[in-house]
Amino acid sequence: MTKDYYKILDITEFSTSEEIKSAYRKLARRWHPDVAGSSAEVIAKFKEINEAYEILSDSVKKADYDKARKFYNYGTQNRSAKSSYDKTSTNPAYKETYTAKKEEKKTSFWEEIFASKKEDDKSPKKGEDIYSDVEISVFEAVSRTTKIINMLQTQICPKCGGRKFVNGSVCSCCKGKGETSTYKRFNVKIPAGIKDKSKIRLAEEGERGQNGGRNGDLYLTIHIREPKGYKTDGLNILKTIQIAPYEAVLGGEVTVATLVGNVALKISPNTRNGQKIRLSGCGIEQNNKVGDMIVTVEIQIPQNSSEEEIELYKKLRELGGGKRVF
Repeated sequence: MTKDYYKILDITEFSTSEEIKSAYRKLARRWHPDVAGSSAEVIAKFKEINEAYEILSDSVKKADYDKARKFYNYGTQNRSAKSSYDKTSTNPAYKETYTAKKEEKKTSFWEEIFASKKEDDKSPKKGEDIYSDVEISVFEAVSRTTKIINMLQTQICPKCGGRKFVNGSVCSCCKGKGETSTYKRFNVKIPAGIKDKSKIRLAEEGERGQNGGRNGDLYLTIHIREPKGYKTDGLNILKTIQIAPYEAVLGGEVTVATLVGNVALKISPNTRNGQKIRLSGCGIEQNNKVGDMIVTVEIQIPQNSSEEEIELYKKLRELGGGKRVF
């Protein structure tokens, strides 16, 4: 190991991330070619400072560097001890003591090796799964549909490849994060007859895997809502419509939206308030069975009648015989 990154940034191995960043900024301003000049010495120093910060600001790279630094220092100390032993090897008492210490250090060395392998686990890891909700109407659940959803996803920075730096400078694309987040658009096909709270799995559309591991999955939970003005009763669809008083008395025809399209519904003369009309085959189709649509009629009383309408209602009252006794 030829470079001591801690010495380059003038910090210790116990410095916090904020202290590392502060030291880097101070040195970077001082040795930047625009400030210190563009000599070969300045450029080399500036690159060295950026190289040190790139390693020490990344927790994973810093851990690897610290392990390598520890082993390098151990080897240096071991060589010094060996040199000292060679000079005094004629002393039997010293030879015995040194041999014992050597065995102790040997055991400690292999313990560190196995510990470091355990800590430095680079085995592939599957990314985290993502869960989200999608709401559809009962009509969409019956007839199949396609929903467009946008999900925020994280990926390795395409410019720096996750290294956070480009040519010794902080990556301008990811701002030193090593990854970027973007919204991804999905066209999700909802099959016909899907049940409420069913789940749809989109394989490997979850969080990014680590160390070559596969990505997580995206799970969508389907929530079926009843459209405004409609309710369901098994395979039957229930709907309430409002008609004017004259339509109830004289009869008429109104248009009702159903699963099979708009249907003309005939209102018979003298239709009563709350009367139900069945539209056969206009309900939910499932397992080769088809329900009906049951329409409940409500007679709507006008809230803002014109003078002419009021006069007509007075005339109707007179024709009805005036007051009634119950």
